[in-house]
Amino acid sequence: MSTGSNQAATTRRHPEWIKVRVPGGEGYARTRAIVAESKVATVCEEAHCPNLAECWAHGTATFMLMGDTCTRNCGFCAVGHGRPAPLDPHEPERLAEAVARLGLAHVVVTSVDRDDLDDFGAAHFAAAVRAIEQRVPDCAVEVLTPDFQGRRASVETVADAPIKIYNHNLETVPRLYRRARAGARYERSLDVLRWAKAWRSGLLTKAGLMLGLGEEIGEVMDVLRDLRSAGCDIVTLGQYLRPSRTHLPVERYVHPDEFAELGRAARALGFRHVESGPLVRSSYHAWSHVPPVDAAPAD
Repeated sequence: MSTGSNQAATTRRHPEWIKVRVPGGEGYARTRAIVAESKVATVCEEAHCPNLAECWAHGTATFMLMGDTCTRNCGFCAVGHGRPAPLDPHEPERLAEAVARLGLAHVVVTSVDRDDLDDFGAAHFAAAVRAIEQRVPDCAVEVLTPDFQGRRASVETVADAPIKIYNHNLETVPRLYRRARAGARYERSLDVLRWAKAWRSGLLTKAGLMLGLGEEIGEVMDVLRDLRSAGCDIVTLGQYLRPSRTHLPVERYVHPDEFAELGRAARALGFRHVESGPLVRSSYHAWSHVPPVDAAPAD
């Protein structure tokens, strides 16, 4: 069977509620051109995000700092791994120019893991945020960082930059960390969120989970409670989709009704905003994740 046939078979196994748009249109082409000219990687492309066509058609992208090669090899992630190239000191300015050209009012900036660097890339993150602030002062910046190997000073370096939201994903339940996130530690990831919240008053924190890797709903609820105990304000819940046959298999497709129920349960725990659905990702509709301070949680 050809590669194309394999891909078609994989697509057919998705349930009917997993539907994505075909890339195309003027908005998509414009975003693609600006992204290419910026020479900054995007998680949209590198992680095979199912929402790429929709987001790029609306003129938004999630940028990925420090190259396209990660020092870790998580079982769920499509981003390439290996020995990364040295940091590009001009990357922050190119990123800021791309944000300006796209006219973004809210941008999500993430990165690969850079365990090869002394500060794990924290200073580069902060430099990128400050470059955006200088070039587009009205743009709200959300960062989605690695765990920085549990170095609190690196978390604080990023939290001290002019960001609106500090995002760090837990990805899955503790029981599955060894299989899905071999280089990470559950408590360490919770600490990242705690440290960011403690460092700067008023900073919003956010985390995301993938479902369908074999977790139990009770385990998901335990993680949501842990996040609230860590002061996490915003949570996203989405379906894990296998990037290739070499990645972890999908153990279960979670029905949209289950996502809706989990969303209600998360809101009842006191999260300021919850995004829960099959195609939800950390940066999907991220601009809508910041409700007014006095807004009541949605039902």
